[in-house]
Amino acid sequence: MTISTESTESERDALGGDLARRLRADLDGEVGFDDYSRHLFARDASMYAITPLGVVFPKHAEDVQAVVAIAAEFGVSVVPRGAGTSLAGQTTGPGIVLDLSRHMRRIIALEPDGRTALVETGVVQDQLNRAAAPHGLMFGPDTSTSNRATIGGMIGNNSAGSGSLRYGMTIDHVRALDVVLADASTAHLAPLTATEHADRARGTGLDARIHRELPALVAAHTDAIAAGFPKHWRRAGGYRLDRLAREDTPFDLAKFVVGSEGTLAVSTRALVDLVPKPKHTVFAVGHFTSVAGAIEATQDALACDPAAVELMDRTILDLSRQKIEYASLSTVLEGDPDALLFVSFTGDDERELIASVQRLTKLWQKHGHGYHTLAAVTPADQTALLKVRKSSLGLLMAASEGTRRPLAFIEDTAVDPVHLSAYTARLKKVLDRHGLSAGFYGHCSVGCLHIRPFLDVTDPAQRQTMREVAEEIKDLVTEYGGVNSSEHGDGLARSEFNRELFGDELYEAMRRVKGLFDPDNRLNPGKIVDAPAMTDHLRDAALPPAPGLRTRLDFEVAGGMRAAADRCMNIGLCRKSDVGTMCPSYMATRNEEDSTRGRAGALVKALSAPDPHKALGDERLHEVLDLCLMCKACKSECPLGVDMASLKAEALAHHHDEHGTPLRSRIFGAIRLLNRLGSATAPVSNLPGRIPLLRRLLHRTVGITPHRPLPRYTRQNLARWFARRPAAVAAAPRGPVVMLADSFTTFTEPEIGRAAVELLERAGWDVRLESGGCCGRAALSKGLLDEASDKAFQLVHRLTETTPAEAPITGCEPSCLMTLRDEHKALLPLDSAREAVTGRVRQLEELLTEAIDDGGLTLRTDSWLSGRTLLYHGHCHQKAEVGTAATVAMLRRIPGVEVTEVDAGCCGMAGSFGFESEHYDVSMTVGEDRLFPAVRAASEDTVVVATGASCRQQIFHGTERNAWHPVQLVREALAADGG
Repeated sequence: MTISTESTESERDALGGDLARRLRADLDGEVGFDDYSRHLFARDASMYAITPLGVVFPKHAEDVQAVVAIAAEFGVSVVPRGAGTSLAGQTTGPGIVLDLSRHMRRIIALEPDGRTALVETGVVQDQLNRAAAPHGLMFGPDTSTSNRATIGGMIGNNSAGSGSLRYGMTIDHVRALDVVLADASTAHLAPLTATEHADRARGTGLDARIHRELPALVAAHTDAIAAGFPKHWRRAGGYRLDRLAREDTPFDLAKFVVGSEGTLAVSTRALVDLVPKPKHTVFAVGHFTSVAGAIEATQDALACDPAAVELMDRTILDLSRQKIEYASLSTVLEGDPDALLFVSFTGDDERELIASVQRLTKLWQKHGHGYHTLAAVTPADQTALLKVRKSSLGLLMAASEGTRRPLAFIEDTAVDPVHLSAYTARLKKVLDRHGLSAGFYGHCSVGCLHIRPFLDVTDPAQRQTMREVAEEIKDLVTEYGGVNSSEHGDGLARSEFNRELFGDELYEAMRRVKGLFDPDNRLNPGKIVDAPAMTDHLRDAALPPAPGLRTRLDFEVAGGMRAAADRCMNIGLCRKSDVGTMCPSYMATRNEEDSTRGRAGALVKALSAPDPHKALGDERLHEVLDLCLMCKACKSECPLGVDMASLKAEALAHHHDEHGTPLRSRIFGAIRLLNRLGSATAPVSNLPGRIPLLRRLLHRTVGITPHRPLPRYTRQNLARWFARRPAAVAAAPRGPVVMLADSFTTFTEPEIGRAAVELLERAGWDVRLESGGCCGRAALSKGLLDEASDKAFQLVHRLTETTPAEAPITGCEPSCLMTLRDEHKALLPLDSAREAVTGRVRQLEELLTEAIDDGGLTLRTDSWLSGRTLLYHGHCHQKAEVGTAATVAMLRRIPGVEVTEVDAGCCGMAGSFGFESEHYDVSMTVGEDRLFPAVRAASEDTVVVATGASCRQQIFHGTERNAWHPVQLVREALAADGG
């Protein structure tokens, strides 16, 4: 039985069971043939979706061989895949998806003297660059997806990126490849001398046949190759027969396989060239009142010998302002540009680079291009600019409205930059004629603009419009001597047009190439040649209408719960590592289903079921969601703002409806009551944390790990201290302020609350302690949404009824304070009291910094902190909602200190997550990612600082270093008279 996109579900299921058993028996890697695994790997970052038979995660090249052999035996195709960031549908297919990114990511050898690296093809581009950086080297192609794109994916796609003007494309940096051929044999592909080539051509195997017949095939079509291949150098379409036809280069199948999209062989290792890393980069950022004006300014930029010229339009700029992760860009821009042109200059002499920026600025002024040019010289100047530039795709995708999205089908055309202005103007007329708007960004330096028209392909008329536009643009780019596929490849989006683009003779030659390498059409069929129509297999068109579902949280802003999950367009930023917070569980496991993208895809599947309420109770879905730490990083770091924390909370609520609420969830959800009882019965309540027998009992009965110390309760809690302390005698010129007495500060760390109260009062505030209510954070994190809603309602109305309307609301625990700002909107969407409370929330650090700056608080210059470094770790929810700038600013007001913010993501504790037995190992792995090593590396004199109670617990458990709350340090530095 042969499996294709036309096979029935029963045929696929019948074959899938036998195939999965065989693969599990023969492989060291994992095998996923369940419905959820298949759904997650049906999609890449394109507009397409094809459900595979299953997915395999090979551990080594021998596993890859076994998969190819077994697939042939069962009549099944194989689809190689890296990070799944393909934009044209290259990594979707009906057979076995071969995910090389989970395990095959070793850097085997790095030779600085020879400027080469030998890597497994699952190695990520930034991973290789980090290894090469100490030697002053890097991998030349610089894609916007460098923090997750694999070298193998770049090879399959012939990726380029922003620096291609200087460094070319991936094909220019591949020296040799180890591959698995279609008959499951292995081959080492590299440049061959005539003698070596003759030796390889002898024999009866597939490798010998390829070496024997391919030169003859090329020779038979020399004239067609010379006439039919586009002259523009930056191209990633078709098979590179033009490379083999060169008489001045050796026979090199390694470069020939580059850009073949996994249709000719599966690459397992690559020997790649490295290039010297420039010591300096400076930017000239031109501000323009139109996209057309920015494009017209490109020629002046190219005259100054830049490394890159990149365009971003207003759509991207406007969306960047709405997201805290990217909002800092607006602070460096001048006015309100419709487009920006990033011109980068790289080299070892910074003065020369600055001179180039100045020269370009004068040229633009002379020719009337743009209204302002920003010179970004230092890394600090460039951070915000680079972050937005790297995230242009995601920010543009965030402009989607439901299933009306900016789609990739004409986004990869390229022409000589000389023609870019005229070409783009005519392209715009095509879009206008069809009534389409579009987002513009990309590489002006090489004539490649990523233009994405907004379309809703659930509408048949819009699908027809898409085809008509694709046809017209294909003809237009050909007229200008350009290419239809410049760096994103052919895939499902453009392969259909290859016969027209290359002509019948060349296209048939390419079909013969495919037949020579892959006689049975098993390797990623339907790409480059013999492709389906570009309008087949569209992801949005295949989704049924979302069934009705009553949710506890309000998802109406997104269009419902499924629409909130389906905002994910699989760009894969949640698969990054070593930077940012999103996604901590993926960083720990390297498992696709543990990424935000994986979870969003799983939820879309469940929410598309006829009975989504029941589907949300599925145990396999629960497994996919389980390791989500609900850190909320995806809400800010994902350009599309997929809010997995809220989605998981809602899914948990439905799971509880189906299966009941576990005892442990009820216990942790009632943490305020538990902590109040613990405080009332202290020190007896602290015994379980000290007696091993009781710890083991907690582990067996409730699932609380015995490996982590429990919090210590104190009888003199914050509320009791506040009620019994002498009344404040100082005047309160600033008026009343409400301080939330959260469940952790109140009962386990009251000294933090006391420091906060004292500082606020010394600053001139009349402190009103709110200790009777709970924000509902703990209940919400366990999916106890009815309880969370009740708690939120009670707290909100307590605050509006018992505290002055003008009083700011603040607190020490970021997760609680941020719950008032964020989750209460979804829990109480129509409550006017909630709206009033949300508007009153202020960070404690903001209030104290204002007091320090206006003289309300005076800090000593000779405190024990003077001369020390403060190593600060921010709370995930704080980072996601408001950022850490206010905390850092307050700490920097302490005289004589140096503040360093840890370049780390989530600490791994995530409230109760780190206490749960089955999650303990992942919790510690997350901490070990960057946080623990940074704390351990700090000197003994360094003061560790963390805003979150969970973060401080995790830091102490993982490093045996105590962490201070920021307000404690300000209190330590407070002058005797306070001000």
